[in-house]
Amino acid sequence: MTFRHFPHPNRATLALTVLLAAGSAGCGIGTTGPVQAGPPASGVQRPGDGASTVRLYFAGPYGTRPVTRRTDASPAPQQALDLLLDGPTRAERERGLTTHVESKAAGRLTATTSDGAVDVVVPLRVSAGELDVTAVSQLVCTAAHADVPGGLPAEQVDVRIHEDGTRSARPWTLRCGTGGNATPVTG
Repeated sequence: MTFRHFPHPNRATLALTVLLAAGSAGCGIGTTGPVQAGPPASGVQRPGDGASTVRLYFAGPYGTRPVTRRTDASPAPQQALDLLLDGPTRAERERGLTTHVESKAAGRLTATTSDGAVDVVVPLRVSAGELDVTAVSQLVCTAAHADVPGGLPAEQVDVRIHEDGTRSARPWTLRCGTGGNATPVTG
C-alpha cells in the first residue's frame, strides 16, 4: 500500500473549501420560486374579530366526532343543542358525519344550566332504547362543551339527562369522556 503525502492547506484555502461544501449542500429547497400550496391557513381566530366557536358532536364511522363551527357569540347549551338538532352541514356529511339524535326531538328538547351542570330534558326514553348510546354521547358532549356557568372544563361538567319530556327526580348524570363518549358519574 502506498501513502501519498498532501501538502497542508493554509487557513484561507481550508475556509474556502468549507464554505463551498456548505453552499453546495444546500437545504434541499430548490430555486423554483413560489409554489401554490392551497388556501391560506384557517381555524385560528384573528384577535379582536369577535367571533366564537361551538363544538358539536356528530356520529362518524368510528364513533362520535367533534365539529367546530364559528358563531357570533359563545352559545349556551340550548343553542348548541339546537345546532346539533339541525344536523351536519353538507361538508360534514361529505366527511361521513351523521346524527343519531332524532329530528322529532327538535323543539321539545330543552337545556337549562346551573353552576357546572346542564339539565337536558329529552322527549324520549333512554331506558327503553328510544335514544341510543351514540345519541346520548352527542347530546352530553355538545352540552358540556357549550358555555356552561362555573368555568369548569367540559370533562368536569355534569350533564343530567331527564327522560320522557319531564324533569325527573332521578336523571342520568353523565360527563363527556375522552373520545366524545358519555360516561356515567358515579358516587
